[in-house]
Amino acid sequence: MRETGKVNVRGNQHYYEWIKEEGNHPKPVMVFIHGWGGSCRYWRTTARAIAPYFDCLLYDMRGFGQSQGENPLTNPQSYELEEYAQDLLALLEIFNLEKIYLNSHSMGASIATLFLNLAPEKVEKAILTCNGIFTYNALAFSAFHKVGGYVVKFRYNWFLKVPLAEKLFMARFLHRPIPKDMSIAFLEDFLQADYQTALNTIYTSVSKKAVEIMPEAYRHISTPTLLISGEKDQIIPASMGKAAAALNEEKVVYHEIPATGHFPMLEDSSTYLKVIKDFLQV
Repeated sequence: MRETGKVNVRGNQHYYEWIKEEGNHPKPVMVFIHGWGGSCRYWRTTARAIAPYFDCLLYDMRGFGQSQGENPLTNPQSYELEEYAQDLLALLEIFNLEKIYLNSHSMGASIATLFLNLAPEKVEKAILTCNGIFTYNALAFSAFHKVGGYVVKFRYNWFLKVPLAEKLFMARFLHRPIPKDMSIAFLEDFLQADYQTALNTIYTSVSKKAVEIMPEAYRHISTPTLLISGEKDQIIPASMGKAAAALNEEKVVYHEIPATGHFPMLEDSSTYLKVIKDFLQV
C-alpha cells in the first residue's frame, strides 16, 4: 500500500509517502532521507522490500522533489544542514512519531547524523548510506562550488529528450548499471529541484563548517548506527566512510559493499538489504 500527501513543515509544504503492507497491524516506523538533488522515490524499492517489518515514511526534503522551496519574503529559512534536521524533527511531531528507525543517504545522511545529535531519543537505530568526513581544502572547495553553481544554473528540461542523457548524467554516480527509468527519474529530480535550494545546499554540505562539525557529530552519536559505503563510490569515497566510523567504534558499525558506487541500495539491492536486515535483526 502506498499513501501520498503533503503536510506543512515549518511553513513549507512537504511531500511524503507511506509504504506499508496492507491489512497488517502497525509496525515500527522507518523514515528515509534522500540526498542532494534527488527525491524520496529512489528509496521506494528498499522501502517495499522491508515493508514486512516496518511501516516506511519517505519524504522530499524542502526544495527537492515535490516539496516546496522556501519563500524568502514570507518564510525565510536557512539552508544549513541543521535546519533540515529541524525539519525532520517537526515532521515526526506532525505524524506523532515518538521513536523511529532512520535510513539516509549522502547529504541526507549528514542531516541524519546531525539529527542523531539533536534528538537521539527519537531514534532506535540509524543507517547512514554513502557518507563520511573530509578535510578542508580552500582551493578545491572553491572550484567545487564554482562548478556546482554552473551545473545548477544551466539546467534545461530539453536535456530529457537528449539520447542517453540520463546515462551520462548518472555515470559518475554509479559503478553498476541501474534500470533506465530510475536514471531518468534522477535526472528529472535534478532538473526540477528549486534553484536556491540546490545551489545553497552545495555550499552548506561541502564547506569549512561541515568539515569542522561532522567529525564531532559522529563522535557524539549515541544511537546504534550502521554506516554503509560503496567500494567504488567517486562522490564520497569509502575511505571517508571508514574514517567517520573510526571516530565512534562503540556505536557506529561500518560495512563496505563491493563493486558499487554512490547508490549501493540500487546497484546491488540484494546485498544492501541483507546488510541492513542483519543490522536491524529482522
